[in-house]
Amino acid sequence: MKTLAPLTLVAILLVSACAKSPHDKVDVQTLMSVSSTITVHNYRCESGETITAKYRTTDSATIRYKNSTYNLQIAVSGSGSRYVGGELEWWVKSSEGAIFRHKTDGTSGESIEFCRES
Repeated sequence: MKTLAPLTLVAILLVSACAKSPHDKVDVQTLMSVSSTITVHNYRCESGETITAKYRTTDSATIRYKNSTYNLQIAVSGSGSRYVGGELEWWVKSSEGAIFRHKTDGTSGESIEFCRES
């Protein structure tokens, strides 16, 4: 009987150590709210046009340019971040961005706009 009481106490302590605390739930909720944050950057282009770029994840961007919205996906780039979708490419590095035509062979075509974050 004397050995049963300490074993019971050890078992209770082990089970309670494995139980989730209320802080675990808060941390998960905090992580979820951080991961769903949208980052928005505004650019002024040499032509006078503006571009609004929204980044929901690191894999995609949505840009607003000349009253049209383009949903773009991340692509391989040598430097900076490159997003492509349809016939457009959006390249970003530091505070600069540029729109290019996107060729069907996956390469960059002619430049359309050069912009700086405003």
